[in-house]
Amino acid sequence: MQTNLYGASLSKAVFAVLVMKLVEEGLISLDKPLQDYLPKPIYEYDFKVWHEDFRELKSYPEYKKITARMCLDHTSGLPNWRWFESDEKLKIKFEPGTRYSYSGEGLTYLQVVLEKITGKTLEEMAQEKIFKPLKMTNSSYRWQEKFEKDYAYGYDENGKMQEKDKDNAPRGAGTLETTIEDYSKFITAILNKKILNAKSYKEMFGPQIRIRSKNQFGPGALEDGNWNDKTELSYGLGWGLVKTPYGYGAFKEGQGSGFQNYSIVFSDKGIGMLIMSNSYKTGAIMKYLLETGIKDTYTPWEWDQYIPYDKK
Repeated sequence: MQTNLYGASLSKAVFAVLVMKLVEEGLISLDKPLQDYLPKPIYEYDFKVWHEDFRELKSYPEYKKITARMCLDHTSGLPNWRWFESDEKLKIKFEPGTRYSYSGEGLTYLQVVLEKITGKTLEEMAQEKIFKPLKMTNSSYRWQEKFEKDYAYGYDENGKMQEKDKDNAPRGAGTLETTIEDYSKFITAILNKKILNAKSYKEMFGPQIRIRSKNQFGPGALEDGNWNDKTELSYGLGWGLVKTPYGYGAFKEGQGSGFQNYSIVFSDKGIGMLIMSNSYKTGAIMKYLLETGIKDTYTPWEWDQYIPYDKK
């Protein structure tokens, strides 16, 4: 039996591929402002769940500049999540398109617009375009009754079991439930350049914006320098990028509720690695797992704050 694991932000890599499928189909353009697809301002729509509530954007007219590209490369100007803000309110923190700043809210804004354009839910689109074609039968953006048979709890850095969240509204930025077998199918399809066409892969794995911050999160996220110049750390569309002698490595992390996940693919070499764990402590061995598994010495572990246990 396959144990279901919380994918956390590995969700975003799947969502990025879904968006690129919709771009290929001509449903959406990467560079047309998302608000332009809607007949009325996003903040005037009724909402059923908190992540569809955009009323606060009425005070930030610059939101009208946000495009799908900006959401996917984390330059939307929106915060990571509104509840991390001191006042827990949604806001635009900088001019859209000018700076990298990881944002689950940006991807969620894109998701809500897509749902309004298509008249389909995220889950319906993901099943149709990604999960069913790849036979990812144990993957979903919402909790399924069949997962009750076999699922893992997450454990924090002190080994304390975390509560399992089963009632989350589906979000492309972070509610994916999957298995190691299912997500391996996704990573394999990416490595073999299945699902999308060549143009889409080039766009997705092409650097959109250079990242000069010391860390991805925390105070270091606002501290710029040359720490990652050697690998030209950048963001593509939904994936982080490092330049290596073996071509670009495209990576995506995922952590939360006691789960610690990481994936990286070197598509030019046809190799990749997927790590899924239900313990936060895995972050302390991430560097060594990657070096031992595929000789990956390029993952920006300091930026990701995967500080090895013997360097703390």
